[in-house]
Amino acid sequence: MDRSGAEPDNIINQNCSLKELIVRPIIPGEETTWNALMDRHHYLGFHGLSGQNIKYVAILNDQWVALIGWGSAALKCSHRDKWIGWSMERKYERLKYVTNNQRFLILPGVSIKNLASRTLALNIKRLSADWEDVYDHSILIVETFVDHSRFKGACYLAAGWMPLGKTSGYGRMSGSYYYHGQTKTVLVKPLIKKAPTMLSAPFLPPELTGGERAMVDLNTVSIESKGGLLDYLTLLNDSRKKRGIRHSQISILAVAICALLSGSKCFIAIGEWAASLNQEMLKRLGCRYSDRLDKYVPPSEKTLRLALKRVDGDEVDDIIGQWLCSKSEDRAVAVDGKTLRGSSGADGKPVHLVSAFLQHEKMVIGQRQVDKKSNEITAFKPLLEPLDLEGKIVTADAMHTQVEHARFLVEDKKADYILPVKQNQGNLFETIKNTRDGDFSPSVPDTGKGPRTD
Repeated sequence: MDRSGAEPDNIINQNCSLKELIVRPIIPGEETTWNALMDRHHYLGFHGLSGQNIKYVAILNDQWVALIGWGSAALKCSHRDKWIGWSMERKYERLKYVTNNQRFLILPGVSIKNLASRTLALNIKRLSADWEDVYDHSILIVETFVDHSRFKGACYLAAGWMPLGKTSGYGRMSGSYYYHGQTKTVLVKPLIKKAPTMLSAPFLPPELTGGERAMVDLNTVSIESKGGLLDYLTLLNDSRKKRGIRHSQISILAVAICALLSGSKCFIAIGEWAASLNQEMLKRLGCRYSDRLDKYVPPSEKTLRLALKRVDGDEVDDIIGQWLCSKSEDRAVAVDGKTLRGSSGADGKPVHLVSAFLQHEKMVIGQRQVDKKSNEITAFKPLLEPLDLEGKIVTADAMHTQVEHARFLVEDKKADYILPVKQNQGNLFETIKNTRDGDFSPSVPDTGKGPRTD
């Protein structure tokens, strides 16, 4: 059809270039025409798209050449569910991140090679962003079902879709399933890398739920297992009076810490994150089980706020650093100091922190506020003392090129170090400058047969 709503002319043929093809959502005033064309020309007819949906039109030379309709994903699809690998509970929570191509129609009179696959490719390129604009969440996976008694599904395969298997021949009508015996091939396409892994993981990336990017991927660290976060939190004393306690301090802090690592930055955000946890996650974080409600209950925003205000922040920070450091394979630990922009202490001066972080994983594992009457040098040992640094390499700036720091790292922490030497450390600088390769003993490989004598 053209912009006036007429049927397409036969001039839409092989001579047309797909470089000018445009695929966009329909605009107000076009829906009646879109519905009528789909009902008239699609072999299934048209009564509507299910659930959350968006209708698209493909336009070439100012004429409509194809229509595409997306709706909510199928509730039951064993091949898709097995491919994603999610549990039943996670599927019900996260099915909204999958959408189904419920209708695709090349309009009569249109005959252009590769039009279908090109239309699909352009549509999928913008689909997730359009969905987020309308429904406030993105799309990670698209799916469709191809009836091979009518179609080969070549356009989907050409656009990179993957066949997973055939349906069992059941349909759904008015909330009930019935057997019609006509099987279809299930085709899927992930829109981002590792989409199945993200949907099946215990914790969703916070950017999918409207939050900021997580500091730590909670799916890669241990929480309730031996040596996990809950074990480390047992090292903290609980100063609360026993009367009236409903949630353990361990579970409250575990929820708060995981929320903070997931990108929550205020008490309200932490409370909302806690309230969004499913039963599996609440159990893993050690939350209270209510016999009256017959389910695990998260701590409220008020409970989280009061608990965080009560504990020693430095002590909790040390615990988190030890936990993250113990589970990391990153051997490079950097020490660096920064003045917090916009901060102000009791004396009106900005707050200065010295931090230890894993260089490759960009993860802070410890920090200390520098005393106003001191400097970063005195904060070096207290910062690194709680951390397990055995086998790691610690780097710092020239301020920390101190004999005591080097001895502390090698003898006490069983770590190696890389520290720069400047000319203001005259004797040491000249000694290193005049040192040659031949002044060092040859490296001896550890063969287990004792030292070399040659």
